[in-house]
Amino acid sequence: MSPAAKARLQIHFCVFLWGFTAILGKLITLAALPLVWWRMLLVSATLLLLPRVWRALRAMPARLRLAYAGIGVIVSLHWLTFYGAIKLANASVAATCIAIAPLFLALVEPWLARRRFEMRELLLALVVVPGVALVVDGVPAAMRMGVAVGVVSALLVAIFSALNKRLVEHADPLAVTTLELGAGAAFLTVLAPLLPHAGATYPLPDAHDAVLLLVLAWACTLLPFTLSLHALRQVSAFSMQLITNLEPVYAIVLAIVLLHEQRVLDARFYLGVVVILAAVFMHPLLTRGGRHEARPELLATAESKSMID
Repeated sequence: MSPAAKARLQIHFCVFLWGFTAILGKLITLAALPLVWWRMLLVSATLLLLPRVWRALRAMPARLRLAYAGIGVIVSLHWLTFYGAIKLANASVAATCIAIAPLFLALVEPWLARRRFEMRELLLALVVVPGVALVVDGVPAAMRMGVAVGVVSALLVAIFSALNKRLVEHADPLAVTTLELGAGAAFLTVLAPLLPHAGATYPLPDAHDAVLLLVLAWACTLLPFTLSLHALRQVSAFSMQLITNLEPVYAIVLAIVLLHEQRVLDARFYLGVVVILAAVFMHPLLTRGGRHEARPELLATAESKSMID
């Protein structure tokens, strides 16, 4: 097998693991807030065991550390709303909403980067609207709050992806990931007492949740993070972006097989998914050769969704 073919298989394996994050979010019985707190804490604590991370953190200017910490707050809110959408609806709904993120980025990035909007990107964003309408129409009324929270999560992905794109070249990717997730965990620690019914502290997970949290942190976050960094050396950024756009497909298929979520979602939902994914896959095709590049450096921050820029 050629190095490029092996790298593509590695990327598919990474995307498969990312697809499991939504499934694990449904299986873990903790509420969204403690789930996200434990995940961020476990990943950042594991990375802090590496001497390379400490050296990079010490070498990082204070202003840059502060900037990454601020992005980490946005990341924590993204994960909080993502897992909140899973708890309010289900894994399929949350994964579908996150698929909108690349098209939100087409609207958010020009504003943050202070450049003009491109008409083709605006048109792609408009194509998604009927897909979202079909998704909303295809879920039970009790799940529609989950759709709304999931859309907010996708918007937060676009915001922190655009910000990371401006700063990612300035520091070691492992150190950046550690700082962002550590800052996110610290923010959630302060946030918890301010939320109703959240409590001032985070409960210790039981044995069932503890095992799933370790799988989420190590097998579905750090392992694909490492594999994808190596794989990008052998494949183009464009190829990697096309493969990682399959993440919601993997998540929805896994949700059907493992959670039988198709029983509560009708054909209109899946038709909406097809419309949204069609627009998502058109996006890299239309922007190929332009400024859009996949950036794998911060995959631990948000699975493949940090690569949407």
